[in-house]
Amino acid sequence: MDKSLVKKVSENFAQNFSGEPVLIYSPGRINIIGEHTDYNAGFVFPAAIDKGIVAAIQKVDAQKGSPKDRSTATAIDMDETIYFDTNNLNTENLSSWHAYVIGVVAETQKLGKEVGNFNIVFGGNIPDGAGMSSSAALENSVVFGINELFELGLTKYEMILISQAAEHNYVGVKCGIMDQYASMFGIENSALLLDCRTAKAEPFAIDFGDYQLLLFNTNVKHKLSDSAYNDRRAVCEKTAELLGIEALRDATEEDLEKVKDQLSEEDFQKVVYVVQENNRAQAAAVAMKEGNLEELGKLIYGSHNGLQNQYKVSCDELDFLVDLAKETPEVLGARMMGGGFGGCTINLIKKTAVADFKEKAVAAYTEKFGHACSPYEVALSDGTHKI
Repeated sequence: MDKSLVKKVSENFAQNFSGEPVLIYSPGRINIIGEHTDYNAGFVFPAAIDKGIVAAIQKVDAQKGSPKDRSTATAIDMDETIYFDTNNLNTENLSSWHAYVIGVVAETQKLGKEVGNFNIVFGGNIPDGAGMSSSAALENSVVFGINELFELGLTKYEMILISQAAEHNYVGVKCGIMDQYASMFGIENSALLLDCRTAKAEPFAIDFGDYQLLLFNTNVKHKLSDSAYNDRRAVCEKTAELLGIEALRDATEEDLEKVKDQLSEEDFQKVVYVVQENNRAQAAAVAMKEGNLEELGKLIYGSHNGLQNQYKVSCDELDFLVDLAKETPEVLGARMMGGGFGGCTINLIKKTAVADFKEKAVAAYTEKFGHACSPYEVALSDGTHKI
């Protein structure tokens, strides 16, 4: 956790409000493998990271001079402030980060919980559009904060369902549970093999020995991402319905052949990808238990191939960085990470090669696309908690 970020948020709160706020840290996440399987009730392999959101939050009735019928939310990185009344929420035409904050309040109220007015100031150090789930980190920081303030008695699992519902109903992205789960339940120095059907996870202490994880942010986010995400989810749900099963997690490749003639070839390849990726996520757990990093690397490369050529959620910038990794013997595996159409690649690379590969990749990428990519080394973090 970045102490300078905590200081920045705390000082901004003190400049604008009185009283001692509750301070919350909510991390972003990476995902080693298992992409687009979460909303198919499948397996994923995420971990919370040491980049996230810091929020300072306090009840208005604990602060001198604050209007009792008004909440204030300030995003200091965007230099934006919004006002709302939790007793008379307007949830129409929400935009940007407003939808995450107000959506979480609205979904909490749907559970019959009384949420009073509050002031919140937040800031973060998750790179914008990097696919590290800044949205889930923000949602979790808000729901965790109001649960503390108003003693709502919510469990962490109830909190992540509220965060997910806010994303579905107010942001319009029909996400699975992985991002919110990893951000809330992360364990330091561990990744989580998460079964998205049962919402139970097996922690894996991460020690890659002579290897480590390295991210490259393409610094692009193509506009297609949200609509394409929802379209693909619809294809998956349609196919599960055709098969008479709850989710594609229950399908085999042989099952898919039975409905192949009812799908376009493009949609058929998408659902085949989901079944194969679910298998790869489980195989990755076996490889990690056995310490077989070469096999893990092959599975990671296989994941990218499926995302690029079957699920079709990659882009030129992501593919370029993965191809560059394939030409580098010290990289065991690389793939795009997140929803797609931009964001980051994740690379399993030999520690001694990190500096040279960073330099090589940034130079080649800049020459190709006219702007730089950004390398990030991340540590695995505990989930959402009070500071």
